[in-house]
Amino acid sequence: MLPRDGHLLRIFIGERDRHEGVALYEWIVRRARARGLAGTTVLRGIEGFGARSHMHKASILALSGDLPIVIEIVDARDKLEAFLAEIDPAIPDGLATLEKVEVLLFRADSGG
Repeated sequence: MLPRDGHLLRIFIGERDRHEGVALYEWIVRRARARGLAGTTVLRGIEGFGARSHMHKASILALSGDLPIVIEIVDARDKLEAFLAEIDPAIPDGLATLEKVEVLLFRADSGG
């Protein structure tokens, strides 16, 4: 069950970031699922920069870039804070934000 007064955790990392031999965003999503969080979405940016002001941009000439990745997770604040504390050591460079959201719909089709 997801409370109506939920929270959104956003984690900003790079596409090339890795942990335990896999892409860091994949590792985070797997960990979130294993912890029973309500849901996770990974978004791949086309351009951005972070704390070092290094530009990351999608280009037709670059086959393997380091594009921005945003991981969004919605759940209860206490669950998200505990989750972030758990995964924090695996994030060498990045940003995490937490904001209050109103959950209007959260359901799964129970049909076959």
